[in-house]
Amino acid sequence: MIELKRAITLFLFAVALAGTVALAPPGTASAHALSAPAGAGPHPAIGPGIPGKAATITEGQVKEVAPGGVITYPSVTSCLTVTARLRDGGLVGAHASLFQVPGELRSDEILPALKQLTGGRPVIAVQVKGAVGAWHPGYFVKAIESYGQEEQPPYPSHPDPEGLADAVSRGLAVPGGLVTVEDVPDGDQIVR
Repeated sequence: MIELKRAITLFLFAVALAGTVALAPPGTASAHALSAPAGAGPHPAIGPGIPGKAATITEGQVKEVAPGGVITYPSVTSCLTVTARLRDGGLVGAHASLFQVPGELRSDEILPALKQLTGGRPVIAVQVKGAVGAWHPGYFVKAIESYGQEEQPPYPSHPDPEGLADAVSRGLAVPGGLVTVEDVPDGDQIVR
């Protein structure tokens, strides 16, 4: 059973890596750390200082769009997207990847970055969409690549939308009733 789980993990990693190589813009590997040097402006991994009307959010990124704006999450396969709807109509979105894209945020850094970007503004709903069956709620707390060689990361034995909703609710400090989870087919996601 463990060998089957390892084979599934390797397959999902290969799928995530293939998508990353195809989608990663050149020169972004070192440009997207969660923290920035003292005195530096907002970091690209967690969005611009002034949100625009549209944003494309690739794996490991968190960005915001202004009220009436549109977020595009390209090539969502083994990923989950998390979109916070703000009371003013703006959207803050995150594209959580099972395996870290080089230079981008890990799955356990996504919710803190999303919470940071909402900046304490009122959130009226949070939508989680993507490969629900591939995700263990613990991946939002400890990323797969954080486990040592002798440690066994948890693997989902079945889809756990309630567990994912609870993890997102706790990670963003929003009431659980605001979080919905939906398993959606592979492809681009567009949120308005």
